[in-house]
Amino acid sequence: MSDQSDDRTGEALGFATRAIHAGFEPDPQTGAVNVPIYASSTFAQDGVGGMRGGYEYARTGNPTRAALEANLASLENGAHGRAFSSGMAATDAALRTLLRPGDHLVIPDDAYGGTFRLIDKVFTHWGISYTPVAVNDVDAVRAAIRPETKVVWVETPTNPLLNVADVEQVAEVAHAAGARFVVDNTFASPYLQQPLALGADVVLHSTTKYLGGHSDVVGGALVTDDAELDTGFAFLQNGAGGVPGPFDAYLTFRGAKTLAVRMEQHCTNAEAVVDLLVGHPAVASVLYPGLPDHPGHEVAARQMRRFGGMVSLRLAGGRQAALDLCARTRIFTLAESLGGIESLIEHPGAMTHASTAGSVLEVPDDLVRLSVGIEDTADLLADLEQALG
Repeated sequence: MSDQSDDRTGEALGFATRAIHAGFEPDPQTGAVNVPIYASSTFAQDGVGGMRGGYEYARTGNPTRAALEANLASLENGAHGRAFSSGMAATDAALRTLLRPGDHLVIPDDAYGGTFRLIDKVFTHWGISYTPVAVNDVDAVRAAIRPETKVVWVETPTNPLLNVADVEQVAEVAHAAGARFVVDNTFASPYLQQPLALGADVVLHSTTKYLGGHSDVVGGALVTDDAELDTGFAFLQNGAGGVPGPFDAYLTFRGAKTLAVRMEQHCTNAEAVVDLLVGHPAVASVLYPGLPDHPGHEVAARQMRRFGGMVSLRLAGGRQAALDLCARTRIFTLAESLGGIESLIEHPGAMTHASTAGSVLEVPDDLVRLSVGIEDTADLLADLEQALG
């Protein structure tokens, strides 16, 4: 992963250092090391049009949000960052900036249910068409592109089947067709993977997940190196109003500061969980990019720092066994969402991906998704052992 220079030192700083320091200098008056929560809806002006520091109204801009946006851009090694009130608000802003009626986009054939719902139930009413495709198959992505394709949208790893897209190769395919390439980097986080450096035009995050990291704030973000795209994102951020409040921005910024150390433990625990699950008689298969026999293992090893904290498994006993497992865990909490410090378990078909039922994106009903937290490894393993037993 590349480092980014810092204006204070003129030297290249590592990821963990930027996570803590990028976006905010200690307050020159008080010495406060944390960004203040600017809980103001409006800002005094020195005469008509005389804004102090560029702020006039909190939907348009807020200093706490601006600090977060600078931090997120730094973590993705991007030039521009925009924070939104949720990952779906960021998704909506990206799609509305990039697409017009009559356009077409390519999406994963196992996309996040909320993304699919937005595209299938909302954007199609405005003349947008889409094609689901296996994003781990570059030839399939190429074949899905039409003359009217304006966006290729991938998640990698995907949610919930953990397929891996070769970001560099898909970027070449998208750009050869004149399409923009968007990567949802939520599962990997910027600590594990930085798609802009591999050719993506836009990186999207549900900052609710690993960046916030504590299951206490909802948010989203778009990061890009393209100033024109950023201007479009900023217009919708202000014009549509899907912005985070200052306290939400503060919590996300606070969470991002510990991303590096948290992701290391998420990955370590996930690897131990995978070791337990592989070969277990109750488990039919384990989906994890860190497994040597995973079809995306080689690509993931090349473009990711480690393999992440998300693990999916299919149960040998089918749907009922999957539901039973979700009901029996004690430390793994049955809940939607992911990426927090606590371990979560869910049944995607009935929960996060219920909107895909009956579509080509419908997920297997024997599938269970784990968001492996940062608790003591032995406790997580014991919990799964008793639940599977």
